[in-house]
Formats: sequence, C-alpha cells, structure tokens
Amino acid sequence: MDISLFDYELPGTLIAQEPAPLRDHSRLMILRKEDGELIHESFYDIYKYLRPGDLLVFNKTRVFPARLMGKKDITGGAAECFLLHRTDEENIWSCLVKPGKRLPPGTKIIFGDGALTGVIEDRTDGGGRLVRFSYSEDSSFFDILEKVGTTPLPPYIKAPVADPERYQTVYGDTPGSSAASTAGLHFTGELLRKIAEMGVESATVLLHIGPGTFRPVKVKNIEEHKMHSEYCEISAAAAAQINKAKAEGRRVIAVGTTALRTLEAMATGVNNSLEAGSTWTDIFIYPGYKFKIINGLLTNFHLPKSSLIMLVSALAGRDRILEAYKEAVRREYRFFSFGDAMLII
Repeated sequence: MDISLFDYELPGTLIAQEPAPLRDHSRLMILRKEDGELIHESFYDIYKYLRPGDLLVFNKTRVFPARLMGKKDITGGAAECFLLHRTDEENIWSCLVKPGKRLPPGTKIIFGDGALTGVIEDRTDGGGRLVRFSYSEDSSFFDILEKVGTTPLPPYIKAPVADPERYQTVYGDTPGSSAASTAGLHFTGELLRKIAEMGVESATVLLHIGPGTFRPVKVKNIEEHKMHSEYCEISAAAAAQINKAKAEGRRVIAVGTTALRTLEAMATGVNNSLEAGSTWTDIFIYPGYKFKIINGLLTNFHLPKSSLIMLVSALAGRDRILEAYKEAVRREYRFFSFGDAMLII
C-alpha cells in the first residue's frame, strides 16, 4: 500500500500552537462509520453522542520532564539526555544523548545543582545510551526530574506552553510518557462527572508514549514500516470490565490512539478477550486490520502520511477519513496535539 494514499494538504496556519482557552471548548467532529456522516459540535457536547452502557477507555499515563540539560563532570561541556524508558534495573534508563560522539561510556554528567548525576554505562542500538542515574535517597526520581528536567513538546509546537498542566490530562497519574495522550486533553473533571452520571462507564489502561510517536513513515510501501516499541499494561480489573462490556454487546470507545493500541495489542485471550498483564508493543494498524476490542475512537487530527492517519483509516475507511480531513481544513479545524477532536463511532 503506497504511502501517498495517506497524504493531504494542510495549511501550516491550522497547526495548533497552544491549547484552546478552556479544555472542553475545542471543536469536535463526529464521523459515523456506517454512512460517513459528519457532524460538527463543541467538545463539551460529546455526551450527546454517548449512551448509557458505553465504556470509555483512557490511557492513564502522565508526561514527565524527559529532557535533561547538564554538563560533563570533567570538561564542563554541555550534555543532553532525553529519557526514553527505564530498563529492568531501576536507576538505569535508555536515553538519546547529545553530542553523541562526545559522550562515550564512562562519562559522568551533572544536572541542575548536582541533585542528579548520570554515568553513561553502554551504547544502545540506534546511537542511544544506557545511563545510570544517582540522586538523594530523600527524593523520588520523578520528583528530581520535576526540578531539573523539562517537558518535551512535539516538534511542530514552537513555543513553551504557558501552563504546563495543559499538556497533561486531568486523569493521568502514572509518569512515564515523553508525549501526551492528546485526545484526553479535552476532558475536564466536570465533563467526566457528567458523562458518568448518564451511565457511561470508564476504565483505564497504560501505555507510556515515546518520542517515536512523532517518527514519520519513510518507506514507500507502508507494510515495510517498523513501529517503535512502547510499554503498556492492563490491570485485572480493567480487563474484566472491558471483557464484560464486549460480552454484553456494549460499545468500547478508546480515548486516544494509545489506548486503542494497548487494547488491540493485548487482545490475546479466548475469543479476542483481554488478559491482564504488561508487554512491549509495536503494533502497526493500517487499512485491512480487523479490530478485536474497540468499536469507536476519540482522537485528534493527525499528520499527513503518519502511522496514526493510517490507524484511523483502518477504523473508518481511508476515503472517509480523507474526506473528513478535507472538510476539517475547509472549516479551519485546529490540527495535531493542541488541536480539535474527532469522534469515530
């Protein structure tokens, strides 16, 4: 399948550089799978398209300050570490580093006022490093990061966010992502309560989003694309709740592509049921994929020729997605991480 099939024209002026003034005041496009009908709403009216018994599945990950700027212990030269994920050893992380050629194993890096230090242990595939971090036992690693690290933003956002909490969901409680689950950014606590009061259930899963989420698809034949791998997990309670909804014929709607990928990657039980546990997933969903768990998806508008526009095309049909995106451009919807939302049901 040729990558050009997933291209579209997007004026740069429609790439949102900041969030909407209020979380739930972004716009919402509803795309009905059965007939391709498009409906245009405000996000705070999403409850009108949900019904009692629906199950919304959220990704509870939280973005953490993954970018660390420091200096080499001996020379004082600048050094940067971008944390990807923790290894099996608690204090050793897989990182991207700059300047790579000047940071061989054995290099010690000091961050902030010295509250955090790192020693490069080894090289990894792709030019990364394994870094062993040391810090005061009086603090947790993530507490230290809040003081000395910075939260990375997508490359298409050019300025810092005035309120860093606007790049966090109101329900995310498990630090580990270097990018936000952006579909969830539109929800407020009040809107979540309103949805719950009408009989819509919710469950949470976990997928820690890596910087690879912004990696473009560079191959001409998309079947040759290799997805980045990300850690995900589902609790026993969440698996049971989702399996029950499926067995009863109720809709399971993923909030964000990361929640969707978690559910589909872990649908390995009998009759495509979920089993509790954790894994690393590099699932790549594109047209032709047969969905096992989800019936609908809430998501933002994605980059041209990206793996995510291929994912939504698998769910709603490529032609319908491209028509919806064309209409979104015509109506000047806001695109990407801080942009508007689409509900596919």
